[in-house]
Amino acid sequence: MSKIGRTPVMAAGGGRRFVRFVWAIIAFVLATLMIGAGVAQRTVLEAPTTETAEITTDGSTPYVLIDGSVLDSRPGSQTLRIHGDGQVFAAYGRTQDVAAWLAPTEYQHVTVNGEGEPVTKTVPASVTPDGESPTASPIGSDLWLDEFQQDRSLATTLRLPSDMSVLVATDGTSAAPSSMSVSWPTGATTPWAGPLLVGGILMALVGLVLYIFALRHVRRSRGPRRKGLPLTATQPIDLSVEDAEKGVITAAPARRRLTIGRRPLIAVSAVVLGGIALTGCSPEAWPDLQPEATPSPTASVIVPEGQGAPAVTQTQAERILSRISEQVTTADEANDPKAAAVRLTGPALVERETNYRLRKELSKAESLPAIPSGDMTAFLPQAKNDWPRMFLAVVEDADGVGTMVTATQENPWAEYKVAYISSLRADASMNLAAKYVGAVAVEPNSPFLLMPPKDLAAAYADVLDKGAKSEFAAMFDEKSDTFRSLVAENRATLLKNFNETGEKTGRVSFAAEAGPSEPLSLVTLDSGAIVAVTVTENETIVPTDSDAVIKLGDNVVVKALSGVSQSSTGFRTQYTDQLYFFVPAQGSNEKIQLLASRSNVLDAKVVKKE
Repeated sequence: MSKIGRTPVMAAGGGRRFVRFVWAIIAFVLATLMIGAGVAQRTVLEAPTTETAEITTDGSTPYVLIDGSVLDSRPGSQTLRIHGDGQVFAAYGRTQDVAAWLAPTEYQHVTVNGEGEPVTKTVPASVTPDGESPTASPIGSDLWLDEFQQDRSLATTLRLPSDMSVLVATDGTSAAPSSMSVSWPTGATTPWAGPLLVGGILMALVGLVLYIFALRHVRRSRGPRRKGLPLTATQPIDLSVEDAEKGVITAAPARRRLTIGRRPLIAVSAVVLGGIALTGCSPEAWPDLQPEATPSPTASVIVPEGQGAPAVTQTQAERILSRISEQVTTADEANDPKAAAVRLTGPALVERETNYRLRKELSKAESLPAIPSGDMTAFLPQAKNDWPRMFLAVVEDADGVGTMVTATQENPWAEYKVAYISSLRADASMNLAAKYVGAVAVEPNSPFLLMPPKDLAAAYADVLDKGAKSEFAAMFDEKSDTFRSLVAENRATLLKNFNETGEKTGRVSFAAEAGPSEPLSLVTLDSGAIVAVTVTENETIVPTDSDAVIKLGDNVVVKALSGVSQSSTGFRTQYTDQLYFFVPAQGSNEKIQLLASRSNVLDAKVVKKE
């Protein structure tokens, strides 16, 4: 008997469906290759990103000096790592400054040999400082541009030029750490890692889309399930006949294909997620498409031949003034002149000492203004490699009032001290050199200025006493000199008040003279100079009648300083004036201008009987 059946035939669109699956597989393969290549660039194929030089010492000295030649032996930033027992200290500054600070003690100096590798040698003490021995602790020295402290280990990233060096120590007495290293970036990059990872992810997404479209097309092309052919009435159902012979289409193979198709989907998802995780990489994984910056022209600064480097940076000077302000504030609270002397010298210290005396005697006596600290509106360091050295600064308070200070340092181990402090004239202007160049000091007897600095205080004192009749009056700018007019007004008021009651029995006289402090001066860009001097004003009241007595009345200041309330010989009160002048160059048409001034009582004594 013949069997009725149907031979399976491939659908007409089967070839196209197969091509879609092929393209999806190709996309997945390419995605895997691209992501794998990107991952390899960031892992097994990645070159070292840093180069490290190990520094070892024998631990026999309390200090180690890592020379700037070591730090600058390779390009890029320097990462310094130090390991030791207990406290680890590191500071950096100009090499010649650090070496000068280390001169009284033995230390180990780390330099580089001909191959650029670190070598260590021991440097013996070279000087014996005069006076007190320098402090053993390096912590808080005004010489350092910055300093760091940590327990047991310290790591910091620097970018220092060859003329800067690093000092390493513990507490200045114990042996310095002996295990150190410096690392530099090699500049190694993987510019194609990022594009490969992102491209692989995109290719995986394309393959996923193709795969989904192929599956959807397979499902839609199958249509509804077909039923088996109807059996003839004369033919019984033969259960032993194979399904294939009956021509029945079963759905089992399709289910197997769908089940197998989920595995590539899971695998592709894992690849995509891995690539996404790795795309969060650093900029080194991407090509640098930024155009190279074109340097813009800047004004040339010509440094005179043989001129030293600036004594301090502005940041360093601001930190120094902040320390000075804190110390003087502590001294003011305790009325302690010794504490004030730690950070003050010259006329700035003398006026403080007098103020402390008054505050101990008079409950209502006010403190002098605090030493200003904060951002500087003007800054001029002395350009000098040795000592003593100084810097000039102007600091404004919250009300915009400027205070001019000059701080000096006597030797490498001394702290900076404020020597002069005055209130800046509101309309004052100064033609100062750039802070990164600095200015040289002017010799006291310099013939290159309109008036030598050593003669300036005496000349101005003569102008205060004689006014326009002084032989020096024409050299000073009277219009901008508010201090001179204020002194004249105060003298006139005092004379008027005294004459109302004591004109017939006493006499008041005024005399100004150069103060005892040495002038401090720094040259300006126009070959002039900023000069700081002191003038001492003497105010004397004596009786002209042998039977007369000078009574102080309500003058509590003179009472407190002199210790008496009346005298038959009279009283002499002294005031100290701290003054800043601009002195033009010799041959200039400009006049000497007063820039800043400050006046406070210095002392009061009974006039000695002649």
